[in-house]
Amino acid sequence: MERFIQEFRNDTAWLPDWLVSCGVMAVAFLIGLAIQRFGFRFLTRLVENKDLFWRSLVSRTRRPMRLAILTWTLSLGATIAPLSAGQAEVIRHLLLLGFIIVVGWMVKIALHVWMIVYLRRFKLDAEDNLLARTHVTQSRIAERIASFMIVAVTIAAMLMTFPAVQQYGVSLLASAGVAGVVLGLALQPVLKNIFAGIQLAITQPIRIDDALIVDGEWGNVEEITSTYVVVKLWDWRRMILPLSYFMEKPFQNWTRDSTALIGTVMIYLDYSVPVSAVRRKVEEIAAASKLWDKRVVAVQVTDFRENVMEIRILVSASNAPRTFDLRCEVREKIIDFIQREYPASLPRVRAEGAASSVRTAAGKAVRHGVLQS
Repeated sequence: MERFIQEFRNDTAWLPDWLVSCGVMAVAFLIGLAIQRFGFRFLTRLVENKDLFWRSLVSRTRRPMRLAILTWTLSLGATIAPLSAGQAEVIRHLLLLGFIIVVGWMVKIALHVWMIVYLRRFKLDAEDNLLARTHVTQSRIAERIASFMIVAVTIAAMLMTFPAVQQYGVSLLASAGVAGVVLGLALQPVLKNIFAGIQLAITQPIRIDDALIVDGEWGNVEEITSTYVVVKLWDWRRMILPLSYFMEKPFQNWTRDSTALIGTVMIYLDYSVPVSAVRRKVEEIAAASKLWDKRVVAVQVTDFRENVMEIRILVSASNAPRTFDLRCEVREKIIDFIQREYPASLPRVRAEGAASSVRTAAGKAVRHGVLQS
């Protein structure tokens, strides 16, 4: 290789160095494009009968592959071109930094493609999506943590190409104790959420599409990033919470083990209402509803109060939105039934006895006054 470079420089000595260098770099660029084109065609044919991951990987890495090949051919061109030692060193160093970035980019693309292909097997819109939510949550958190590590390693590899960083490496290690404490204090919120993300991926107190009640708000987990969670509330607002919130504070998870839920409807009626008739009507409403999952329906008198009795109606549905809609349907139809069939059983205040006592007391006072007069 050195002999070829020397002979090339001798043969082109009669030309200006800048012109030869530009020509060599242009030829190296064209050769890189040709290698990338033929290489991409070869890889495309090689994986055309393989699974989706390999086909997607070759397709998605076309641009970074081109940049990687160009940095390699241009680096060879910088070695052959009649450049000064300083110029060649600067160009090769810049190309090395670009090559490291491209490699990190390709690794990140490969991770993303694998994650997409893996998650295609799970459907979040399925009727019972507990397994899907488990895998999607773990996979997305793992992908974000792995992406963070890829970026960190890429930056570290780029820094290690600078002689100053290598020269002071021992000094940096010696002062790592103090620097680590200072850096840990400065990055405490970030690191706290990153470790909370790792813990959340393992223990899974929440998953993608879980139905939650957080700070009195009901919604579904829409997105879990490496530092925060997005909860889509029932009225389409978004509540943004740090990951550490779900490790430190209480909240309600309605779909922790299953998407099915039991909905509660409380109604207060007069003591004269026949509970058996209410029970039959509730069973009829549930049986006629497309929302009921045919698992739970019950009517119970749960409390006696001064003027009314408390009746609790239980109905179940396959997920939280259907349960909410079923509760609303039962409320509407049961109150319509009572208004039509038992209107006298709606809550009322009995004041007959109290009014009679008032009239009696007033009469006595009048008579007492007349007698005194």
